[in-house]
Order: sequence, then structure tokens, then C-alpha cells
Amino acid sequence: MTGQQLPVAKFRAGQISSAVWRNQIQVKGKAVTILKATVQRRYKDREGNWQSSQSFARNEIPLAIHCLQQAFEKIIETQHEDSDKGNTSSNNIEEVVI
Repeated sequence: MTGQQLPVAKFRAGQISSAVWRNQIQVKGKAVTILKATVQRRYKDREGNWQSSQSFARNEIPLAIHCLQQAFEKIIETQHEDSDKGNTSSNNIEEVVI
């Protein structure tokens, strides 16, 4: 096994996809797991190789929104499940970006 992290969930609409990932951050010196979402568009280049992009054409934006909405719902659902299991360490933590 390569040690590569697998997503918690993946969502797809056409060539657009989103994924939910577990990420470890430090909060007051303590390691905490939070969930984050990524979104991308997959396409084949002129040579026929699959590529990824984070830019979207006008008609792809609704698909990206749909995939991100599903990712958001999965994050909320997972936080509620963790809370029900007594794991509240990540429920109210947001990463601060400065």
C-alpha cells in the first residue's frame, strides 16, 4: 500500500467531481481532524491523457456547485455522526486562514 489517503466520499456530475478528505490540524497544541472538500474538472488533453483543472466554464459551474453541495452535506452528516458517537473534537473547529 502506498500510504495515500482515501477520500471520505466522492461525488460526480459529468466531468466535475468533488471529494471530502480528513485533514489533521493543530489547535492549541492538540492534533484535531477536520473535513475539507476539493473540486476538480477532469478532461483529456490533445494526447489523450487525463488531466485535472480547477477552472470551470460557464455551463460547468452549476455542476461544481452541485458536487460541492453534496460534499457540504456529507461533512455535516459526518460531524453529526461523530457527535452522536461522543467525538466532539472536530465539530466546531474551522481552520483559520490569515
